Amino acid sequence: MTAYGAFTIIHDVGEQLKPITWIASSQKDLRSFPEEVRVNMGFALYVAQTGGKHDAAKVLKGFGSAGVLEVVNDFDGDTFRAVYTIRFDDAVYVLHVFQKKSKRGAETPQKDVELIKSRLKLAEQQHRAAKESKS
Repeated sequence: MTAYGAFTIIHDVGEQLKPITWIASSQKDLRSFPEEVRVNMGFALYVAQTGGKHDAAKVLKGFGSAGVLEVVNDFDGDTFRAVYTIRFDDAVYVLHVFQKKSKRGAETPQKDVELIKSRLKLAEQQHRAAKESKS
């Protein structure tokens, strides 16, 4: 059973949740967000752990496939984002969590795109190393 704010999800006891790996400061950054945003993003990540895709999760353009997703949460006039990858069958890697500062459209700022790319490479290296250590 998993609790999210005012509601609780009862999941199948036999259901295997994919572990979440937080890259760099992503977990600390998420913890700094308002509670409502943390709950919404946490639930979206939980859905990813079950192998599903939350309604608020959209493919992040510029990463070649549906393997990198972004959850956008508008709250109190601000926009918060969490970017994660599901490229790996057995894990969810949270790459970047940030508050969008620019008011120019919905496009992800270039500095954030570059950071996501570098953290995706780091996630790939960590995943490969974890696989090798299990064999």
